[in-house]
Amino acid sequence: MVKATQRPALDSLPITKFKGVGAAVAEKLAALGLHNVQDVLFHLPFRYQDRTKLAKVGTLRPGSEAVISVEVVMADVVIRKRRSLMVRVTDGTGSLMLRFFHFSQKQVKQFAPGTRLQCFGEVRRGPSMLEMVHPEYRLQTQGTALEDSLTPFYPTTEGVQQPTLRKLTDQALSLLSEHALVDWIPDDQLAQSNMPDLASALRMVHRPTQGSDVEALMSGMHPAHRRLALEELIAHRLGLRLLRVQAQRNQAPVIPATSELAGQLQASLSFKLTGAQQKVLSEVLSNMETGEPMLRLVQGDVGAGKTIVAALAAAHVVSAGYQVALMAPTEILAEQHLLNFSEWFDPLGVNVGWLSGKLGVAKRRDAIESVAMGHQRIVVGTHALFQNDVVFENLGLAIIDEQHRFGVHQRMALRNKGASEAKGTTEAKLPHQLIMTATPIPRTLAMTAYADLDCSIIDELPPGRKPVKTVAIESARRGEVVAGVEKAIVAGSQVYWVCTLIEESESLQAEAAEDAVAMLTELLPDRQVGLVHGRMKSREKDTIMQQFKARELDALVATTVIEVGVDVPNASLMIIENAERLGLSQLHQLRGRVGRGSTQSSCVLLYQAPLSQNAKERISIMRKTNDGFVIAQKDLDIRGAGEVLGTRQTGLAEFRIAELGRDNDMLDTVSDISDYLLANMPVNVKGLIRRWIGEERKDYGGV
Repeated sequence: MVKATQRPALDSLPITKFKGVGAAVAEKLAALGLHNVQDVLFHLPFRYQDRTKLAKVGTLRPGSEAVISVEVVMADVVIRKRRSLMVRVTDGTGSLMLRFFHFSQKQVKQFAPGTRLQCFGEVRRGPSMLEMVHPEYRLQTQGTALEDSLTPFYPTTEGVQQPTLRKLTDQALSLLSEHALVDWIPDDQLAQSNMPDLASALRMVHRPTQGSDVEALMSGMHPAHRRLALEELIAHRLGLRLLRVQAQRNQAPVIPATSELAGQLQASLSFKLTGAQQKVLSEVLSNMETGEPMLRLVQGDVGAGKTIVAALAAAHVVSAGYQVALMAPTEILAEQHLLNFSEWFDPLGVNVGWLSGKLGVAKRRDAIESVAMGHQRIVVGTHALFQNDVVFENLGLAIIDEQHRFGVHQRMALRNKGASEAKGTTEAKLPHQLIMTATPIPRTLAMTAYADLDCSIIDELPPGRKPVKTVAIESARRGEVVAGVEKAIVAGSQVYWVCTLIEESESLQAEAAEDAVAMLTELLPDRQVGLVHGRMKSREKDTIMQQFKARELDALVATTVIEVGVDVPNASLMIIENAERLGLSQLHQLRGRVGRGSTQSSCVLLYQAPLSQNAKERISIMRKTNDGFVIAQKDLDIRGAGEVLGTRQTGLAEFRIAELGRDNDMLDTVSDISDYLLANMPVNVKGLIRRWIGEERKDYGGV
């Protein structure tokens, strides 16, 4: 194996070296990120088909894929809704229909009765019998053999078919024997792993040999998959750690750990900080004292008190003469932060500004000017905070709530916006960053998608909080639920009734919420019912929320706009409609709107039967635990990293071969090797990042 000090040959061979790849084909392959021979070798299969053994027609089930050896019984061109060629075949154990929508007269003649075929395809339920639509087939002679290895399927794009990618991979594998492939991970770092070398792993993953462990290959647990997954995870972790290293080369404001303003704020509170809050605040202040940019993620379950920790950190920064920006992903959450920060800071003489995309032109211009002049020491807003025309006088701290709703690039945009010229020097200062999330992040994700951040956890709820009791009730028993709502109101509590739809349309969600208001008003005529949904203007929502908080409303019907940020301690019952349609993390966030006072709270998950297996599992987990970290891990297991992180994290979760849930047992090894390479082998770090992430990923420092 060639060592990293030698010139890597395969990534210097252009893709046009391949037979059949001219300029036009090369342009299509470039859309897949394939520019050279090494790129093709690391364009890995995302699944396999097993065409190594025959299945009996009589044993086939809908949804399965199979190779069958059959004889043609009859063939006929049928014209119904659309013209199709129907070929009935049998192997003696049962009959099957082959259906072709695109065919030639030559094909029709091929399917003469008595002709033997070998077919591969997906089995579907047809009008009269099972069928395969456009199966792959070949005429079967006496010497026709089955495939001797699993058939790989690759990520593709328009104009590039699977056969093309398989032929390219065949050529790349032959060149692998003739040219050098750099293994960027030193042998001694893999000594205990019992994994194959890099070239052997690539050969196995692309062209599994006969007699290989089919089950391990299909599940991604083969040692060859594990070897490549390890390298991919290391590359992604290195990319983020490199961001961290580069950030630490910059200066940041030095924020003293003592502050009269912070002391006044803490003295004005009606509660004492928990031990966990004090510990996390201490970690934040220790970071900001160093003069290096803080990059800290604060996790805490719903109601753990992250916001006051952020406010106290902000007080220290304002005392030191700098500005603070607090960015939230939605208007309603940003508005809640504005309300809290104004209540805390206005009595102390600190201006709290507001900047969102919905401000009118004149108000937006005034807000931007006020921020630039430094009149607003704390500015709360949405993504509008990192628009090009927003300039801070001297941003010292950027607080970002619900980090998973943004991407790394957006977080970096706000950080870079805050860079200002240090007084008396030519060096730019970066603001400190404090990232908060009420969606607990499993260790698996923290070590990969958030590897550029230090992590703090507020793992203690304020005293007096009781776990929320959760029950699941079929929607057919809605009358019993409404009776429970009346009982709760009589007892002095308030109620949330949350309407969800699988569609993203705000108008449909608003319509469903309006229907729920009409139902509750009819069944509970003596009760005051309010309505909040995403199509309402901010002022309308604020008015309704304030009425609910002031106990002028008995029940609040809402769409999922109340998922985060709303704090009404007297609300102790939540009904979630269509609970089977929501993910675990969203259900947990919604449930967190109750249980914020000292009384026992309850959550009712109303569902439509029948439930899918996944929905049953999600609802069962919600009934069993209130622990956000347990729920987050289960959510990761069920949905996978891509869904949990969301599309805004594009690039971080799009692994070619690694799967965080499956490969989490390797994360300690990933961390150890990454740290070793960063400390000792910078050339290898860049080589790994280029191989797995690409030159274009500016998120990773543009290496």
